[in-house]
Amino acid sequence: MIRWALLVALALGTFPVAAADGGDGLAWLQRVASAARTINYAGTFVYQHGNRVESSRIVHLVDESGEHEKLETLDGPPREIVRHNDEIYCYFPEGKQLRIDKGQPRKTFPALLPEQLSSLTENYHVRLGGRERIAGYECQVILLEPKDGLRYGHKLWADAGSGLLLKAIMFDDQGQVVEQFAFTQVEIGRPIDPALLKPKYEARTPLRQEAIASGLGTDRPSGWIIRDPPPGFKKVLEARRLLGAKPRPVIHIMLSDGLVAVSVFVEAVGSNPPKSQRHSNQGAINIVSRVVNNHLVTVVGEAPAVTVMKIADSITYQDR
Repeated sequence: MIRWALLVALALGTFPVAAADGGDGLAWLQRVASAARTINYAGTFVYQHGNRVESSRIVHLVDESGEHEKLETLDGPPREIVRHNDEIYCYFPEGKQLRIDKGQPRKTFPALLPEQLSSLTENYHVRLGGRERIAGYECQVILLEPKDGLRYGHKLWADAGSGLLLKAIMFDDQGQVVEQFAFTQVEIGRPIDPALLKPKYEARTPLRQEAIASGLGTDRPSGWIIRDPPPGFKKVLEARRLLGAKPRPVIHIMLSDGLVAVSVFVEAVGSNPPKSQRHSNQGAINIVSRVVNNHLVTVVGEAPAVTVMKIADSITYQDR
């Protein structure tokens, strides 16, 4: 932990540390998690991973019927994601495609924290830093230091008034930033015109509808188990889902350490399956795939490669 603290200080800047694990730090995290889901906000933020920088605009409205949100990309091909509570509509106008995602948990900035944070301190040291300004707002700094090398560290900036997350970075055990989000402009708590949440492309562009993730039930165990998951990661979901144009449902198992999630997808393969294990990454997301019992197993998560590989290597089928 001494080496970790030094790396954090060098990479992120030195600031006074207060509130050991839990206590005020955990209370602030609860404010952050609640604010992203319960208040109105609208603004523009940037997402950086590796050498890539992308900007997006978000509008979030809460009314008597629940949460409503629109997220649109400002760089590259146009895309819009419109959410009404747990129903998500993804518009891809260039491909004339509408994808519908119902009942599938989705984590987007600034709603990066889960609603349940009680187990967080089992795997992270939660500490408060000082106050810094982000996008014109005074913010409380919160640092989450992993207790081992199996997860990334996090530094968060929360608006001191509302608790809304205005900036977040994720860094590895070398202190290198692997991913970051930051508002460049944001309005918090003001009334929002519901018309701003309407998709631009629905009326003028004919779109082909496609269900990308429909839950098909969780009552029957699949028989696929993670024999030796990394410490702190526990199964929180198992379901059969339809993904994209796949003709058959795939098995989806999700594990979480209380902050981040790792998903496991299992699908049958043909007579010529790939022979070797494959690994790739996109920013903080590591992806590992391997063949087990004539099934392709793909593990995807915002966790270090060693963690995702350990989960992939631990997957086995157990006859019921």
